[in-house]
Amino acid sequence: MQRYAQIALGLGIALWVALLFLAPGVLFPIGRYICHQRPDRSFFIHGHQMAVCARCTGLYVGAALAVPFALLAAYAFSTSRARRILAIAALPTLITWSLEFAGFAHFSNLTRFVAALPLGFTAGRLVLTTLAHGPRPFHKDH
Repeated sequence: MQRYAQIALGLGIALWVALLFLAPGVLFPIGRYICHQRPDRSFFIHGHQMAVCARCTGLYVGAALAVPFALLAAYAFSTSRARRILAIAALPTLITWSLEFAGFAHFSNLTRFVAALPLGFTAGRLVLTTLAHGPRPFHKDH
């Protein structure tokens, strides 16, 4: 049963990302519930602003890239190792967001997108792995 949930979520992620690129105008009203949708922070496709900003797009694309990997190599990490990996993957997003928020830097949309890829990939990988191993996917560290 968990394998079916893992595959269903993986397909859902892939479909969401495909629709972000193929039908940006259609998803735009939905995007306002999950993203600020600032035009200066978003990609445009054929003149249509994407439903989510460049950073959110990077998170979703990263998660979609994790799907085949998680389906083929679904082994669980220890809880502390999963936390460390997620913290490391979050660093590029945390650094770019913090520098922009503090007014020290202004990054391009491409930089925001690329910085979010590791976090999206890692979060997607960990969630899909959790689904593959049931409600208690991580063993306790000793």
